[in-house]
Amino acid sequence: MRRLRFRTKAIHAGQPPDAATGAVNVPVYLSSTFAQSSPNRTKGYVYSRSGNPTRAVLERALAEVEEGRTGLAFGSGLGALTTLLENVPSGSRIVAIDDLYGGTWRLFEHHRRQFGITVDYVDMTRPEPLEAALARPATMVYLESPTNPLMRLADLAAVARAAHRARATVVVDNTFATPALQRPIERGADVVLHSTTKYLGGHSDVIGGALVAKDAELGARLLWLQNAVGAVPSPFDCFLVLRGLHTLGARMRAHEESARAVAEVLARSRKVRAVHYPGLASHPQHALARRQMDGYGGMMSVDLTGGLSAVRRFLARLEIFTLAESLGGVESLIDHPALMTHASVPKADRVARGITDGLLRLSCGIEDPADLAEDVARGLRAV
Repeated sequence: MRRLRFRTKAIHAGQPPDAATGAVNVPVYLSSTFAQSSPNRTKGYVYSRSGNPTRAVLERALAEVEEGRTGLAFGSGLGALTTLLENVPSGSRIVAIDDLYGGTWRLFEHHRRQFGITVDYVDMTRPEPLEAALARPATMVYLESPTNPLMRLADLAAVARAAHRARATVVVDNTFATPALQRPIERGADVVLHSTTKYLGGHSDVIGGALVAKDAELGARLLWLQNAVGAVPSPFDCFLVLRGLHTLGARMRAHEESARAVAEVLARSRKVRAVHYPGLASHPQHALARRQMDGYGGMMSVDLTGGLSAVRRFLARLEIFTLAESLGGVESLIDHPALMTHASVPKADRVARGITDGLLRLSCGIEDPADLAEDVARGLRAV
């Protein structure tokens, strides 16, 4: 098949009609085990932890939309990260971006204490801190771009060049941008990680994760670990993520339209200390976002003046945004990182990173942008 544009690929790549029945959507194969004609003579499947036909379709699709060789699906994003870390030998060193999802930080710290992994957190928005960190041997460079929750960007190609000079593997959590807006492997990354719970699933009805490897050798090691660790999704969860993938391109455009409307309201308010959204010209890395992304997405964070008391008044007046953890669904969600998603990070570390008590993270859904803008304006009037 000729090279397809993203929105076409998300619907068709790796997803031909079912060979047995012609079903346009992949069947949900709920069997946990598969008959063998004689010992070790199979039709490609043995046991659903090791491989399942529904999951195989999702994994092929994930690999193709992220421009990788091997796609692997997991029961959650942290399940994917846990499996990835099983490939990091004890005593290794990881260089990670200093603005990370709290669950990622918690798992890194667990591996640091339990398995003797060194984790150094550095600012990757500039080249100098990373280059200094890579003056000592490192096994992995791990980053998000945009970051959670401060929406900072790293130059993916520059990070990949620096890491590869130091013989380190580059892993990019692409959950916020999705392959609709950014494909890190095209810019030199070795592995892409997703919480498919978020935009890829897109409907707040499934928990899942994914890894996509650039080359077959690394993909084979991760495939072995996927089976050995066993943090795999159910066939029905795979079906739900595939369904979400079909509409990802269209949804990301709608999410961005909503986010632009909300960001403009927030940016005009004197009750706001800062709006972190790459689509605003005021964002310090707006030019980088324009260069390496195909859009700015639906995520942002806002720092309200007045701290936690202002946050509580703001949240109490919202009618459309729902206060909840997670993100990337069709409905708009809002989160207070210091007390919710990043509560596991010690307060001193949160404050040093810029996660203040006045910071809110917004996941703008696909409701009418005018309604969302009005909802945020209503919250601001209460501050």
